[in-house]
Order: sequence, then C-alpha cells, then structure tokens
Amino acid sequence: MSDATPQTSVGHAVPERADLRFSVPPTSIHRVEADGVQVFYRAAGDEGAPVVLLLHGFPTSSFMFRQLIPRLANHYRVIAPDLPGFGFTEVPTERKYVYGFDELARTIEAFTRALSIDRYAIYVFDYGAPTGFRLAMAHPDRITAIVSQNGNAYEEGLGDAWGPIRKYWAAPTAENRSILRQTILTAGGTRWQYTHGVANPESVPPESYTLDTALFERPGNKEIQLDLFLDYASNVKLYPKFQEYFRKSKPPLLAIWGKNDPFFIPAGAEAFRRDIPGTKIQFLDTGHFALETHVVEIASGMKEFLQENGIGARRKL
Repeated sequence: MSDATPQTSVGHAVPERADLRFSVPPTSIHRVEADGVQVFYRAAGDEGAPVVLLLHGFPTSSFMFRQLIPRLANHYRVIAPDLPGFGFTEVPTERKYVYGFDELARTIEAFTRALSIDRYAIYVFDYGAPTGFRLAMAHPDRITAIVSQNGNAYEEGLGDAWGPIRKYWAAPTAENRSILRQTILTAGGTRWQYTHGVANPESVPPESYTLDTALFERPGNKEIQLDLFLDYASNVKLYPKFQEYFRKSKPPLLAIWGKNDPFFIPAGAEAFRRDIPGTKIQFLDTGHFALETHVVEIASGMKEFLQENGIGARRKL
C-alpha cells in the first residue's frame, strides 16, 4: 500500500512509509441482526483498535470501500455496513420496513449496539452523511471525528444535478417518479455518476457501477430508491439541526471532496468551517465517487487527520 520499497539489508534504513513491512489484515464479511434487519458488513483490523465506521451512499454499498479498508486496517478497526435497500443487507418482508433516512439511522444505530461499538469516527459519503449526522446528533459523545467525503449538510452544497429530484419533492406525482426511474435509475445514469468530473472516465473500474446497476435491478429495489429520493427532502429540513450539532459539539472534521461532483459541490465542503472553524478541507480533482480515482490520497489524508486528533497511534518502525 506504499510506494516505498522496504530495504532490510545491513546499512540501509527502512523508509518511514514502508507499510509493506506489515501484513495487511484481511477484510472479512459478516451478517448481524439489528433492528429486525440482517445487516451485511465488511470489517478489518484489530478489535481493540479505534473504530472507523464507513457509511456509503447512493447507489452503492460497502463495496465502494474495498480499496480503502485495507489501507486503514493496520491502524484502525474498520467497519462498513450496507444500508437497508443497498448491497447485501436483507430486510425481511414481514419487517414492513419504511425506507426513509430516520429509519436508516435507526437501523445503523442498532447495528452499532449489536457490535458493541460505543466510540467511533465516521466516514460519511452521500446518503451516509444524513445517516451518520443523525447518529452524531443523538449521541455526540460517541463520535470521535468526522470525515466527510462529499457528504453534505448545507443548502449551498446542493448542485444543479438535484434539479429533477427537487421537482419530485415539490410535486411527488407518478409522472415525476417515472422520470427519475427512467433517467437516474438506469445503467447509463449510474455510470454517469461514477465518471462525471473524472479526468479519464475509462480509469473508473467498471465493476463498481456494474454491480450497483445489477443490485438495483432486483425486484422492488427501484421503488425503494424512489422512496429515498423523496425522503431526501427531510435531510435538507434537518440541515439547521446538523449545523447546530456542529456548532455545539465541534467534532474534528475533515471535508475531503471531489471538486467536480455535480451533486454536492465545493461550497458544501467550505461551509463546514462556518460552524467548525478548525475544519480541514481538501479538494481532489475528481467527481462524486472520489474513492474510485483517489483512494491513496483519501487514505493518507484520513490517517494524518485522525492521528493529528489523537485517534490511533502511528506505528513505530
């Protein structure tokens, strides 16, 4: 995971960043019942290490963290669940689950209880942001730090790409719902989300948007996604509450942002400083799914930020 080659022969110093000296902890997959839901999650790292909870967004799953998890796992206990309606988390029919952001947060809070996680840093992206910010508002003492990768909490952070969904909020008709089904919830629409704003679109691994497309083609899943589109308006209404939490609790916050994201634009990253003056901001020359092109920069930025805030100790070589 490092660009430095360790040298162990006599007379050669081992470079400071020689992470390859250490074996990479394997990423394991699990399922646990929480809130009546079978939550699928990926985990890696020592169980006694500080926890980093990774919360994905639309239309992906914990799969989006496949390259980030091993880059953090030598220093942290990294846990990445699939939200209900995404990835391989299973919601029994008899659970009669209501797909909204209050419910997603309630399930993830139950998930943290099931795993006995009572202190953690959160990485929030897209839908993971309003989910994670709800957890933080409810239990500010549990949050050690926040890493927001294109995870918005401000009106000025909403880009023009929200236009069709805003129209649906204003008039939740069958016609407007159908328009979103036929434009956003398509293979082309998903690929566009991954490649827009990327200097070389062909560099984005196709398994990412191909898997997402296959999963939302499952029976009933598009209706779940359309329900969540509609309920996203509840997040915008909560933005002032999120901001109040930031002002009162002032959690250490890193906003690391794909600056070409058409959904969550750079103004959303910059706005965090209004409520948390010490916010660290880093812009990357990429789009919405920044991990697909800049995982090395994000992992490095996260480790530096967390260590600066006393979360996890740097390994001694």
